[in-house]
Amino acid sequence: MSNARKVGVLVLLLQGLFVGGWALIGPRSFYDSFPGAGHHWTAVTGPYNEHFVTDVGAAYLALAAVALLALAWGDLRSCRLAGAAWAVFSAPHFLFHARHLSGLTSFDKVAELTSLGATLVLAVLLVLPGKGFDKLNQQ
Repeated sequence: MSNARKVGVLVLLLQGLFVGGWALIGPRSFYDSFPGAGHHWTAVTGPYNEHFVTDVGAAYLALAAVALLALAWGDLRSCRLAGAAWAVFSAPHFLFHARHLSGLTSFDKVAELTSLGATLVLAVLLVLPGKGFDKLNQQ
């Protein structure tokens, strides 16, 4: 696995640990104040549901585990598998939030869709055959 791919998988791993850990350890805090710094992207999606928030946290931690294994194994196939798992989760997640932006400020709309979109693009790039993504490593 190239260094560029390792960095990509590491970014997904850290995201999974941050989002998943927060949602599982403090589901109410996550609901009220995710992503932090005075923003509230989750709270505008509907009433609080601890079961839903902790399930989302568990899903993110499962994705983090796949990313961790891909880094530990270090081969291209594992990297592509991690990318595929993240892409399968991220595509409908992005689409849901793209259709449910009411209650967010203009800044938060752009920030939320940019962060979700970047995760999806990164995941898809990790799935692509070796040469395309690895060109980033040569520059």
